[in-house]
Amino acid sequence: MLLDIERDAGIAAPALRLADIIATLSYALDLTEGQPPGHCLRATLIGMRLGRRLCDDPVLLGDLYYTLLLKDAGCSSNAARLWALYGGDERLIKHDFKTVDSDDLRALLGFVLRHAGSGEAWRLRARRLLHLARHGEGLATELIQTRCERGAGIVTRLGFPARVAAGVHALDEHWNGKGKPLGLQGEAIPWAARIALLAQVADVFHCAAGPMAARAEIARRSGTWFDPAMAAAFAAIETAPGFWEMLDAEGLGSRVTAIEPQALAIPLDEDRLDVVAEGFADVIDAKSAFTSGHSRRVTFYADRIAERLGLTDQRRRWLRRAGLLHDIGKLGVSTGVLDKPGRLGPEEWTAMRRHASLTEDILVRLPVFRGMAAMAGAHHERLDGKGYPKGLQGEQIGLETRILTTGDIFDALTAERPYRAAMPSAQALAIMQADLGTAIDPACFAALQAALPAIEQAGGAGAISS
Repeated sequence: MLLDIERDAGIAAPALRLADIIATLSYALDLTEGQPPGHCLRATLIGMRLGRRLCDDPVLLGDLYYTLLLKDAGCSSNAARLWALYGGDERLIKHDFKTVDSDDLRALLGFVLRHAGSGEAWRLRARRLLHLARHGEGLATELIQTRCERGAGIVTRLGFPARVAAGVHALDEHWNGKGKPLGLQGEAIPWAARIALLAQVADVFHCAAGPMAARAEIARRSGTWFDPAMAAAFAAIETAPGFWEMLDAEGLGSRVTAIEPQALAIPLDEDRLDVVAEGFADVIDAKSAFTSGHSRRVTFYADRIAERLGLTDQRRRWLRRAGLLHDIGKLGVSTGVLDKPGRLGPEEWTAMRRHASLTEDILVRLPVFRGMAAMAGAHHERLDGKGYPKGLQGEQIGLETRILTTGDIFDALTAERPYRAAMPSAQALAIMQADLGTAIDPACFAALQAALPAIEQAGGAGAISS
């Protein structure tokens, strides 16, 4: 009997386009930015409506479409730095900062006072505030530059034209030249980037306070943040019947994929699907210095185990994709929880455990990912039923998931973590052996042991990261 993933891959995958996959995975980018689910998709609908009002060039519109969908591709790369600077949940900080006009010094100061060291002892908070006051401009440039460069790099690795990468890189540039990271001004800012920033702000204020708030904010920032001609065009289109209703959650993904310009419509083949999974693995692992390379290492270990167990090439290919994306739900967990050096408290542990459910929730949105979603989302389940998120046990846990779990545990032990140094492979295997039959499948463990020479030959845990 074919697995769901094999059946889906064989029938549904050839009919898919790249837009379907990126639109689905964009929900993970929303998590990292602290935005309501569907933010990237709503910004795409707004931006494409505006783009078509201003231009009928199919190439420019194709570039715009993917600039909008991937505008937040680098969003995870500054999460740890934001946590270190502000001492709070970087998702909330990002969410709130998107409502601040950074050209308004008073608004910017209010934001810093609200978020820097909130809840900390006054001495520590005072030190944070003083550091941000002294170095704020340079720190802001550093944070945005990291985000923009990482995002543009991911877009390039996904195979998009340089124009799309340039649009993502310039997302935070402002019409008046006071944006970042390069201080581009006016028409020196790529056309797609100008639209993407406006669409982003429109969605943020619409979600926060409705159409009137979005309308007022776009008008207020015309000539400073936004190209005045684009702000005027937005004012003309947002009053059209059905404009705001098109952003409703039901059917959102279908509406976005339906408007992909044919000039850049990219059919999805197996190789490109692999590239997308690798690109989003980079997004996932960029969230924390301690997870750098984790997804690729787990994938490598799982594939070596699967090879030893005799899985077919197709099953191994889907397993590798699941390995690359198994922690996508961690984009919805605060860096302060992920990088905490000590034991997690009850609320923190609940937040951490939620990442497995988020992984499945994101991947299951696309039918072709259905089997992979269940496989990846269950990688913290245990054979004895004491795992999470569903408490599956025994035969309820598929072989691919058991393989992923084995690879994930091995990497957790052999890689450096906030609370301890990396372990040698032999020590990690000894610890894992104590959990055979309860947390770890004995056959998967035996296959890992047999594959260890090949793993060590590849450089061990620390070297398998790209």
